[in-house]
Amino acid sequence: MFWSNKLDQARLNSRKRVKALLKSKIIPGIVELAFYLGRVSEEDQVEFRKLLEQRLDLNPVQLYRFFHTPIGEDLLNRFSNLINTEGDSNATYALRETLIKTVAESEGLSVLKFLRKFSTSTDLKINLILFTAKQIGLLLKQTEAMVTQISKLSAAEATLHRLVDFSALPDIRESGECGIDRQIITLKDESRRLRKFRVIVYQPQTPRPGKTPVVVISHGLGSSPEDFREYAQHLASYGYLVALPQHPGSDSTQIQDMLAGDSREVFKLNEFIDRPLDIICVINELERRNQLEYRGRLNLQAVGVMGHSFGGYTALALAGAEIDFEKLEQACEPVVVKPNISLLLQCRALRLPRKTYNFRDERVKAVLPVDSVGSEVFGPKGLSQIKIPVFMIAGSKDKMAPAVLEQIRVFPWLATSNRYLALIKGKAHVGNFSKSETGLKCMLLKTLPHLTGSNATIFYNYAYAMSLAFFEVHISKNIQYLPYLQSSYAKYISQDPFNLYLISASSVDELNQVLQDFRAKLG
Repeated sequence: MFWSNKLDQARLNSRKRVKALLKSKIIPGIVELAFYLGRVSEEDQVEFRKLLEQRLDLNPVQLYRFFHTPIGEDLLNRFSNLINTEGDSNATYALRETLIKTVAESEGLSVLKFLRKFSTSTDLKINLILFTAKQIGLLLKQTEAMVTQISKLSAAEATLHRLVDFSALPDIRESGECGIDRQIITLKDESRRLRKFRVIVYQPQTPRPGKTPVVVISHGLGSSPEDFREYAQHLASYGYLVALPQHPGSDSTQIQDMLAGDSREVFKLNEFIDRPLDIICVINELERRNQLEYRGRLNLQAVGVMGHSFGGYTALALAGAEIDFEKLEQACEPVVVKPNISLLLQCRALRLPRKTYNFRDERVKAVLPVDSVGSEVFGPKGLSQIKIPVFMIAGSKDKMAPAVLEQIRVFPWLATSNRYLALIKGKAHVGNFSKSETGLKCMLLKTLPHLTGSNATIFYNYAYAMSLAFFEVHISKNIQYLPYLQSSYAKYISQDPFNLYLISASSVDELNQVLQDFRAKLG
């Protein structure tokens, strides 16, 4: 009884302390953050403080429009659970009005500013807020621990391979010797409401010996084909034909239309279906043109697909992953605010008609998802359908699709024996893998700079080398590139502090144990 009373008193004191901090406008120091977040590193505590204080330069009109989209409403519903009012609808309305009013009055917003303002007029669920903060702190801590664990697994794998003098091998981070041509084609798919979209095609001026390998790159939400031209040019310089389709309904134009008030959706619901069908449409068109324009040179029976973020979902769907509605429904219950922003995208799939969606295209023989989303929309059951080679790239600073909750988590669920996971320390979700200043990236760079990253050249070089090696081995069947898929090569090109670690299927059992420990702590 004594310990129970003592615990209750401690909880009461913590609630009073948080309310006092909010009203007094005192930002908790490192010591206080350690109390709330647990034993996370000082670096992560500082990062969390910056997150609380980060000023978001938002337009109140655009914010109003965003909150009236399905994703905006979902976000409000989730955060309204942190508020005590006389009903969920009132909480959601109060939250929206306070956010918009705060932005309009101060021409900016921070998490701390919002909490101060809201706490003066509304009873916050302090225990739930503390729990949410604890979850974020735990995610930061476990991400840090996961980087350490994967670095050890990568080092252990390196001892299993014969020693290779990589300095004596060609540097595949550098451009190849093929000149590059670029063209833009426009496709119309009459079977899908006359869906019309453009495709940028990069190809070698002088074909490589034998068949020309083909890779299709799927851009992410709010992005565009132009954002990935550097990857396309790099592969094309080695003799690849690379197609970059636009995904109307989830591209930069869609985001701009939403912000301008011309659309009430961040992305069209049917993009879960249209995106993989866009890739299939591109491959079909290349088959049609192969005999006439390419003299039969294109190898369209072994196509590679690379995708970023929502494009990662697209690539995995083409590889055979299927939506698991039952799993997704459980994950999307808006009871607790979860530290996985990508759930806002994934949970939208619940509004699709409930049936089996199978986009597997047998012509697609290998996929390379970067910062992919899909842990809940596919789940273990959906991802276990994939039988072709997969190379996943993740970043330790990804706050949109956290690596521990997305790419690292799903890696063991893949059924293919040819699977690789590259973890880049310090890489964020947005900003490292595109140089475009349009669409969603531009908006995030202005409003959420902590979600983006710098040091793009290093990350580009990693991706250039890994993607080329992966597609050469698994699309072109060029075994001379096998050494580049070893963890020892990742170590060779790794540049501190943005270290690169690579593991394969041989480390899955050990990785599973680490993930089980993490799930036990997260609860």
